[in-house]
Amino acid sequence: MFFSSRGHRDSLVLRASWGYNSSMMRTANPVLNERTFTRLGAAGGSHAMTIEGTVIKTGVMLMLAVITASIAWRSVSAEGSAIPWILGGAIGGLVMVIITMFKPTLAGITAPIYAILEGLFLGAISAQFEMMYQGIVFNAICLTFGTLFSLLLAYQTGFIKATENFKLGVFAATGAIGLVYLFNFIMSIFGSGIPLIHSSGIMGIVFSLVVVVIAALNLVLDFDFIENGAAAGAPKYMEWVGALGLMVTLVWLYIEILRLLAKLNSRR
Repeated sequence: MFFSSRGHRDSLVLRASWGYNSSMMRTANPVLNERTFTRLGAAGGSHAMTIEGTVIKTGVMLMLAVITASIAWRSVSAEGSAIPWILGGAIGGLVMVIITMFKPTLAGITAPIYAILEGLFLGAISAQFEMMYQGIVFNAICLTFGTLFSLLLAYQTGFIKATENFKLGVFAATGAIGLVYLFNFIMSIFGSGIPLIHSSGIMGIVFSLVVVVIAALNLVLDFDFIENGAAAGAPKYMEWVGALGLMVTLVWLYIEILRLLAKLNSRR
């Protein structure tokens, strides 16, 4: 199983209803947040969310992303123009996430489309990095999935537990990073920016490393959220919502690892 069997125990804590303390579902993920489940009614039998179903749908989304990423990769490698792919994929993916946040029942449509669009974005930006630093993409992919399975193992064995303090800490750190990136974006509009974010110096590398760690820890919150949702009997379509939320975190983690490796390579 993708997750541990602790979901049966958690269902006792959740009291088989949606009236439990919403702080237990706190996560920094824009798709998997504390409001996602609390506004839904519980389902039963074949109409209920399962961990296995979420895993399968995550696999489908990864496959779709790989297919479209290869298309964008070949196009950028041949033509050298990545901007249309990057902007189209990023903006389109963001739109799908926003739609899912407000209308989770459409996740069966928006989640696959998100994967397709995000694949275009990832393929294009990866091709750009690969042209600058050969072999960087393969290393970033290996590190991303290595991190995913390492944290999954740590979560299953109980080495890392999504306690309330853990969730609060990751949530606060993620919010702080988001504010830094937002401030940097606003400054960049006026031709400036925060040098620390883009610097390949020691402080710039430390910053990227911290961001990678925070992005990785968000995976633990996603695991916990999906497990609790399945244990509480969320509707079947929430499998797509869970898969989408996990994909959002994986994409963020991959991009941050790519940026960190690029900084390290630029120092050689």
